[in-house]
Amino acid sequence: MTIKPLADRVVIKAEEAQETTKSGIVLTSAAQEKPQIATVIAVGPGGLVDGKQVDMYVNVGDKVITGKYSGTEVKFDDQEYKIVRQSDILAIVE
Repeated sequence: MTIKPLADRVVIKAEEAQETTKSGIVLTSAAQEKPQIATVIAVGPGGLVDGKQVDMYVNVGDKVITGKYSGTEVKFDDQEYKIVRQSDILAIVE
């Protein structure tokens, strides 16, 4: 079973949160920042969204930067994913 996003939505998986600071201090889970870099797992087909044509610019495997609190978090097959609109993706990391 897989997740297949609809319209202009993208399924991403966040990278692991940093557990230590550069100086070696171990952070508790409450003190860790939400990761903003994620890997694209699945991409919707695009098409007409709210009466406007949307072309998809991200591809499976791309590393992207999203807003900290954008999208909807889902748990699927014991993995945590986030489903965001393509417009919530701020940049592609190359």
